[in-house]
Amino acid sequence: MILSEPLLRMEGISKRYGGAIALKEANIAVRPGAIHAVLGENGAGKSTLIKIMAGVVAPDEGRMLLDGNEVSFASPAAANGAGIVCVFQELSLIPDLSVADNIVISNPPLRFGMIDRKRQRQIAEEALARAGAADIHPSSLVKDLPLSRRQMVEIAKALARKPRLMILDEATSALTQSDVEKVFGVLKQLRAEGMALIYISHRMHEIAQLADDCTVFRNGRSIESYPAGSKSDQQVVELMIGREYTNVFPPKPMQPRAATPVLSCRDLSWGDRLSGINFDVRPGEIIGFGGLDGQGQRELLLALFGVLRDLKGEVAIDGKPVALKSPGEAKSGEISMALIPEDRKTEGLMLPMTVRENLSIAALDRVSRNGVIDRAAELREIDELLKLLAIKAATIDMPVASLSGGNQQKVVIAKWLMNRPRIILLNDPTRGIDVGTKQEIYALLRKLADAGAAIIFYSTDYDELIGCCDRVLVMYDGSIIRVLEGNEINERELISAALNIDASQAQQRIAQ
Repeated sequence: MILSEPLLRMEGISKRYGGAIALKEANIAVRPGAIHAVLGENGAGKSTLIKIMAGVVAPDEGRMLLDGNEVSFASPAAANGAGIVCVFQELSLIPDLSVADNIVISNPPLRFGMIDRKRQRQIAEEALARAGAADIHPSSLVKDLPLSRRQMVEIAKALARKPRLMILDEATSALTQSDVEKVFGVLKQLRAEGMALIYISHRMHEIAQLADDCTVFRNGRSIESYPAGSKSDQQVVELMIGREYTNVFPPKPMQPRAATPVLSCRDLSWGDRLSGINFDVRPGEIIGFGGLDGQGQRELLLALFGVLRDLKGEVAIDGKPVALKSPGEAKSGEISMALIPEDRKTEGLMLPMTVRENLSIAALDRVSRNGVIDRAAELREIDELLKLLAIKAATIDMPVASLSGGNQQKVVIAKWLMNRPRIILLNDPTRGIDVGTKQEIYALLRKLADAGAAIIFYSTDYDELIGCCDRVLVMYDGSIIRVLEGNEINERELISAALNIDASQAQQRIAQ
């Protein structure tokens, strides 16, 4: 097999931010008609690499060649003009504009000096269909779409620019499984048409399904490039983290937990999204919620945290019924609950503010005296959490937006741990973060449970449910349809319950 010449080659690329080295002598070559996976932990240099490709930042050293000719891009518009388009993990859509407006925003079709609305809609429909999202109406406002559909619009927006090289940074991390399958089909078709694609994901099974070539980054350096499938997952992970990768999940306790539940739900219902929810969680337990995405898991967490109105049924804390009317009541001293949200960028952090401000915001009453922040107490609390979660930040007075994705997620978790919660709700907390940071979060969850916290954990990753949880409650159409314990917590049983079929049928689906 004769491999094609690279469409894009980067040689000896280095980039510094003050005293921090983001990239050092990095190299990569991307072929047309191939999907090139870029792998590495958060903070390994991947984001800086693609920002240089996309014209967002300029390298300090090294060179970039497109079709064998040296190029440099002063802006994203210049990179787009050369055929390089990036779908970043942080969405670039404008919420108050329509889907069609967002898709053509950089180059709207004009007629007599005015935007040609008919042509704009046609372009949007074509781009959405090409992205596998023809069901999204071009006139819909972006703010009215769920996160997974917004991500599909972002991909359609990139395709509308007719790229030669498309970069996808964790583009499936917010998608439902149905949309992931559609995107995979789209990417394979684009590859067959000769497009070059760079694909960044922490989901190893996605890399196995899609990639032709792989490059591993660690500490700002390109460690190794190799043909996809030539290394085992364990070998790849060890290249990424620079050490042997074992004991991904901490051991589960052998002894049964205390009998008295800290939180109980009885016949909890909300509109047509939740119906007859019944479960208990005890101190020291990690309870997982599984099932296909969109079966009411997120709504249940929001209900428990006092976000939803007009709930029916009963929630009890320590056996006493409570009315959770607001997040403020949920996190109050008597209940002491915390919610780690799904989208750290929009729901968990204030990106322009500092690490210190983000850590303190949920626990100001703990570090304040008579309405004035006790700086010494605040710094003691922050220092303790920085060590507990191994948060890597040059200074706590730097903007939290400048941290890697994994460290941002740690800040979200640390912010709520500052309140010393007894009940911790987690909504897909490891989405879009690297394997090393995931391992640290798994260990932290078990440590918090061992210290007596009750943890309710929704994840779209079956491996996490299997490895982390003492019990898994599988939801289907807004109801809990099965409770798995012990050896029942396995992929076959999870899939069968998620699809509401028997296990023998699920085994056939796995085999397919």
